[in-house]
Amino acid sequence: MVLKMVKQVYNFYAGPATLPRQILIKAQKELLNFDNTGLSLMEISHRSKEYDKIHKKASLLVKELINIPDNYKIMWLQGGASSQFYMVPLNLQQIGKKMEYVNTGVWSKKAIKEARFFGNVDVVASSEDENFSYIPKNIEFGNNIAYAHITGNNTIYGTEYHNWPNVSDEVPLVCDMSSNIMDKVIEFNKFGVIYAGAQKNIGPAGVTLVIVRDDLLERVPEKTPTMQKWKTHSDKDSLFNTAPCWAIYMCKLSLEYLKQKGGISNIEKINRKKAELLYDFIDNSNGFYKGYAMKDSRSLMNVTFNLPTKDLEEKCVLEGSLKGLLGLKGHRSIGGMRASIYNAMTIDGVKKLIEFLKEFQEENQ
Repeated sequence: MVLKMVKQVYNFYAGPATLPRQILIKAQKELLNFDNTGLSLMEISHRSKEYDKIHKKASLLVKELINIPDNYKIMWLQGGASSQFYMVPLNLQQIGKKMEYVNTGVWSKKAIKEARFFGNVDVVASSEDENFSYIPKNIEFGNNIAYAHITGNNTIYGTEYHNWPNVSDEVPLVCDMSSNIMDKVIEFNKFGVIYAGAQKNIGPAGVTLVIVRDDLLERVPEKTPTMQKWKTHSDKDSLFNTAPCWAIYMCKLSLEYLKQKGGISNIEKINRKKAELLYDFIDNSNGFYKGYAMKDSRSLMNVTFNLPTKDLEEKCVLEGSLKGLLGLKGHRSIGGMRASIYNAMTIDGVKKLIEFLKEFQEENQ
């Protein structure tokens, strides 16, 4: 069988992830001459009035879409979510108090490692016993701790929290939402801090969204490097130094797209429909495709699954790519296959994937 690469492609990579085509077209048009300035946005000063409108609009859209209360600060930072692995304990540490974490995979483990540079860390729950194929239940955080930390979605294993753990009023709940920010409606006041690398669900790589309850900005030790203090960036509206203007501009376009699609409540309906279609197909494939994550922990964003053999998985990834279905190879740590169906992935894209998987099964079982 000879396969030819198709022109239309669907990006199922875990990140950098797919972006809405209409915003890419808009960005292309504005690349060389933004707002009739004669300059590319990549050349415009982060202090200019033209960029100021973009910056403020991006933050306003975040607040509006997630319904963020007034006592939270929105920051656009650099360094990726991985930098927040150490900035969280650096800014929230309290003398004599432990930091508590739930371990649900690679990114949780990295965050735990960084936190241990700043004090005592307790792992209060873990799913490592089943190779992170589920989200622990009945998580109990202490009442006298500096903060509690969870990873909202696990791209590698395809697991996601569907119920947030409880914490006492005195304990800030911190969540790494890099791969599930805005995938569903959340009650924001449950959290003290949310951080998310943009490149999976709200924009391109190069900027990290950090949202912090304002009273927590005062915790940071005085002898902390200026750039590592959240308060530094909050006080200057994320413009203490040169902002990643292009990445924030692209996030603004993506957030406008989400608003046009009916906001997060409607996006959640679409996301649940996409996940339902794909998981139902996998579950009804008579065992040819087998989901990796336990059913009650399945992610809306990253669908992980296996075929009967590694050879079949490699063949499926290759043939899928030749049909324009890109990024279906699972993470090297667990193998298998993975389809990332973030906010910008269309229902049509998921249906194309299912159509291909059905054909592949018929030809190879």
